Amino acid sequence: MTEDGDEKETICDSAASLIEGCRLPVRMAGGDDWLNKRLDEWVTEERLDTRKVQFPRRDGSSQGTGMSTPKKIGMGGSGTNGPSRPGSPVGGELVNGSAVLAAALQKKMSRKRKGPSLEKEQLRSVAVNDVQDSQEPPCPRSTGSMVDHHDDVVTRMKNVEMIELGKHRIRPWYFSPYPQEMVHLPCIYICEFCLKYRKSRKCLERHLVKCNLRHPPGNEIYRKGSISFFEIDGRKNKVYAQNLCLLAKLFLDHKTLYYDTDPFLFYVMTDFDIRGYHIVGYFSKEKESTEDYNVACILTMPPYQRKGYGKLLIEFSYELSKFEGKTGSPEKPLSDLGWLSYRSYWAQTILDFLINAKPTGENEKPQVTINEICEYSSIKKEDVISTLQKLSLINYYKGQYIITLNKDLISQHMCAMEKRTIRIDPKCLHWTPKDWSKRAKW
Repeated sequence: MTEDGDEKETICDSAASLIEGCRLPVRMAGGDDWLNKRLDEWVTEERLDTRKVQFPRRDGSSQGTGMSTPKKIGMGGSGTNGPSRPGSPVGGELVNGSAVLAAALQKKMSRKRKGPSLEKEQLRSVAVNDVQDSQEPPCPRSTGSMVDHHDDVVTRMKNVEMIELGKHRIRPWYFSPYPQEMVHLPCIYICEFCLKYRKSRKCLERHLVKCNLRHPPGNEIYRKGSISFFEIDGRKNKVYAQNLCLLAKLFLDHKTLYYDTDPFLFYVMTDFDIRGYHIVGYFSKEKESTEDYNVACILTMPPYQRKGYGKLLIEFSYELSKFEGKTGSPEKPLSDLGWLSYRSYWAQTILDFLINAKPTGENEKPQVTINEICEYSSIKKEDVISTLQKLSLINYYKGQYIITLNKDLISQHMCAMEKRTIRIDPKCLHWTPKDWSKRAKW
């Protein structure tokens, strides 16, 4: 729900009382979690929580974060003629890229005039230059994809109708600041290896004749079977990193684009076949994070979602933290869907450790500490504790904390682990962490 303290929630008798612009939680399929972020399915009235409805303000914006909502609330199944995923959180016409960028820049300038009382994060507000040359992207800087940023309302409206990436045609979900001459086209054609964008398939074919890349630039640091990970330095491979940010923004609502990619590393996961290494997903991380964040942005491309690749990306980020000898955590605050993904990974990893814990002596129960769980998993202590509490595993009894595992939870865990057919093999990771504080020129 919204973090604004002055927002009021209203109880509705039924979904018939809802109007355009209302925000309310929705029960996720197969669980008791309630979300109010973008979903990718139609839901029935029974899954709507009408106890917590936020009606739009008089100025037309919805209460809470101010995000617009679809013009219709879908009831019933997904038996429509449209795509399996909704195209955008906002219905209506596409947005002019130049107008959006000009509005964002004007917003930044108005904030600067307010003086030094603004918070640091406000001073880093979005401002992306309009670009004359369609071959060069507008220099974004990437920060957490799962972080709530209250951007200008116009930047939350979809502006690209369709993209073609390799053998996939994908309908974007959100706004991305591609140049104006690109967003008016029925389809943007993107090279799946260097991620440069072209106006037509013929232009893309001419580009592919010249493009000598068949995998992301940078170093291949992991390979097992057909899965590889490439580490890309945002400073050394600036154009690729910028194009990756533009592509990712099409599918990430909670992502802010900034000027430069220099402070970030990008880890791109690919699937190999005879044609080359095809991008499956990626995550980015800061070279130096004072908060010990091991992920800034994370995304699985839509054609590869719901196949276990998301957890593989999360697992790989923690494997890097293990090599660094530290605990890590994703950049916060997380979106609702971000929480679900990480909660699931944290729960499975912690349960795996607890189930396999060995007693120290005969007829004794295993003795474990929070620090031991953190050392095993590289999950930060706060995330371990919150996960144990979420699972109702930790209880206070006779002056000490007791972790209790029941058979149903163990059975659910074993079933979930069986479904994870692809896992990270630490033996296949060939990577040496760098101390960026001492190597400023890297």
